[in-house]
Amino acid sequence: MAPRKNAKGGGGGSSGSGSSSSSSGSGGSGGSGSSSSGGSSSPGARRDTKHGGHKNGRKGGLPGSSFFTWFMVIALLGVWTSVAVVWFDLVDYEEVLGKLGVYDADGDGDFDVDDAKVLLETNKKTDDPEQKEKVKKKKPKLLNKFDKTIKAELDAAEKLRKRGKIEEAVTAFEELVRKYPRSPRARYGKAQCEDDLAEKRRSNDVLRRAIETYQEVASLPDVPTDLVKLSLKRRSERQQFLGHMRGSLVTLQKLVQLFPDDTSLKNDLGVGYLLMGDNENAKKVYEEVLNVTPNDGFAKVHYGFILKAQNKIAESIPYLKEGIESGDPGTDDGRFYFHLGDAMQRVGNKEAYKWYELGHERGHFASVWQRSLYNVNGLKAQPWWTPKETGYTELVKSLERNWKLIRDEGLSVMDEAKGLFLPEDENLREKGDWSQFTLWQQGRKNDNACKGAPKTCSLLDKFPETTGCRRGQIKYSIMHPGTHVWPHTGPTNCRLRMHLGLVIPKEGCKIRCANETRTWEEGKVLIFDDSFEHEVWQDATSFRLIFIVDVWHPELTPQQRRSLPAI
Repeated sequence: MAPRKNAKGGGGGSSGSGSSSSSSGSGGSGGSGSSSSGGSSSPGARRDTKHGGHKNGRKGGLPGSSFFTWFMVIALLGVWTSVAVVWFDLVDYEEVLGKLGVYDADGDGDFDVDDAKVLLETNKKTDDPEQKEKVKKKKPKLLNKFDKTIKAELDAAEKLRKRGKIEEAVTAFEELVRKYPRSPRARYGKAQCEDDLAEKRRSNDVLRRAIETYQEVASLPDVPTDLVKLSLKRRSERQQFLGHMRGSLVTLQKLVQLFPDDTSLKNDLGVGYLLMGDNENAKKVYEEVLNVTPNDGFAKVHYGFILKAQNKIAESIPYLKEGIESGDPGTDDGRFYFHLGDAMQRVGNKEAYKWYELGHERGHFASVWQRSLYNVNGLKAQPWWTPKETGYTELVKSLERNWKLIRDEGLSVMDEAKGLFLPEDENLREKGDWSQFTLWQQGRKNDNACKGAPKTCSLLDKFPETTGCRRGQIKYSIMHPGTHVWPHTGPTNCRLRMHLGLVIPKEGCKIRCANETRTWEEGKVLIFDDSFEHEVWQDATSFRLIFIVDVWHPELTPQQRRSLPAI
C-alpha cells in the first residue's frame, strides 16, 4: 500500500482531519495495510486512528480557542476591555470582530483564530531567518484586485462557514458565484463549503462536487498564486481520499508544471507516484529535489524508503537517518523509524534499538518490542499467550484434536506440486525457502484453496473469531532447512497468532518473540502476539510445516470487529 494524504471527511474512511505527509487511500471507506508493519505501505501514508483511541496512543488536542487565547488576542490588538465586561457577555462580538477584520493576517477575508495565531507568532521576536520565512508562509494571499472590492460579501459568507453553518454558507457562496462568476475567492469558498458538507454528510458525491469546484478555481483568470496552489493541493488530497490516485497524480503534475521551483510540490508529486506504486518515477522526483535542496528531510526519508524497498538496505540508512534528524514536516513518522531500525538490524548495526526507543518515546510504537502501526489503544499487550488467556479454548482444542487431519490435507496439497504454496513475498527472509498456502485472507474465504483442504475449512467455519478476522490469515506455512526470517513485527495489535505444529523436525527449528525463544511441537498450539518483534530459524535437516490461524484480539468489542478496516 502506498501513502496518501490524510484528509477530512467526505466518505468516512479517514481517521483524522487536516493534511499530512500521506495516508492510505483505498477510497472513502478506508484503506488497508500490509501484513508486516511498515513492510509494504508507503511511508507518507498516514495511519488511521482506530476505534478505541488515537493511533499509537497519541491524544488529540482540544479543538477551538480558549478564553485565555481570545483575552490575549484582544490585548495584543489594543482592543482592551475589562474582564467583567467580557465575562458577562456585554460586548457586541459582531462589532468587535468586524473591526478586527483589518487584522486579517491569513488572507482569507476575515479575522479569526487562525489570524490570531499568525499575529501572536508574528509578534514573537526572532532573528532566525528560517523562522521568519515560516511566518511569511502563514499568510497566503487569496484575494485578487476584484475580490478586494467584494470583501465584505465574502467575509459574510466565510463567517457562516467558520461558524459551522455549512448549508447556509453553501447557499451564500453559490449566490456569490452566480453574481460574480469570475471571482476566484467566491468559488474557492464554495469548494470549501462543499468539502465541509461532504464531511458532515459523509457523502462522496458531495466531495466529488468539491473536487470539481477546486479545479474551477484554478481555471479562472487572474487567480492569486497562493489560491491556485491551495485549490489544486486540496483537490489532489481529496482525490486521494476517494482512491482516485491517477487523477490526483495528474493534479500534482499540473501543480509542478505551474510552479517548477517549488520543491514542496515536487515532494507531493513523489508521494503521488508512490500511491500509484510507481517507485521508479517517485525516486526520480526525489533525486531531482535532493539535487536542488540536498538537505530536504522529506525527500530524504522518502528516498531512503524507496531504496529500502528496492533491497538497497545499506544505501537507505543514511537517507532515513538524516531525514528523521532534520525534523522537517512529514519526517516524524513511525514508518521511517520502523524502516531505519529494520535496515540497521539487517546490516548488523546495533543502533537499531536506539531508533526503536526514540520511535517509542515519540509515540510511534507502543514499546521497543511492539512496533505495529495500526493499533487500538488499551488492548492487553504481551508477547506470549495461553489458550485460557485468549478465551478461544474451544478453537485450540479443535485444532489440537484434529491436527493429523489438518496435517494430512496440507501434505496432500504439497504432494500435488501444483504451485499452490507461494513463496513469502514481503522480503522478510535473510536466506532460505519459505512458502505458504492461504485458505482465508482478511476475513475472506478462498473457495478454490479450500477445495484442496475441504475438511480443514469445514472445521474452521465453526469459529468466526478466526474466519472473520479481517486483520489476519489462515494458512499453511512450510519452511525448508537453511532459512532465517529477519526480526520483524506484524502490522496491528488487533490480532493474535496461533501456530499449530504439523511436521516438526526434532531439532533446529525455533521462534523468538520479544526476548523469549520457544519451539514447536506436533499437535500443539503456540500463541503469540505478532505485533511484537519475532524471528524464526530453520536449521534442521528436513522441512517444517505448521498451520497458522489468526484470531481477533479477545478484548476487541463486537463493534470494533465489525468496523475495523481490513489488513
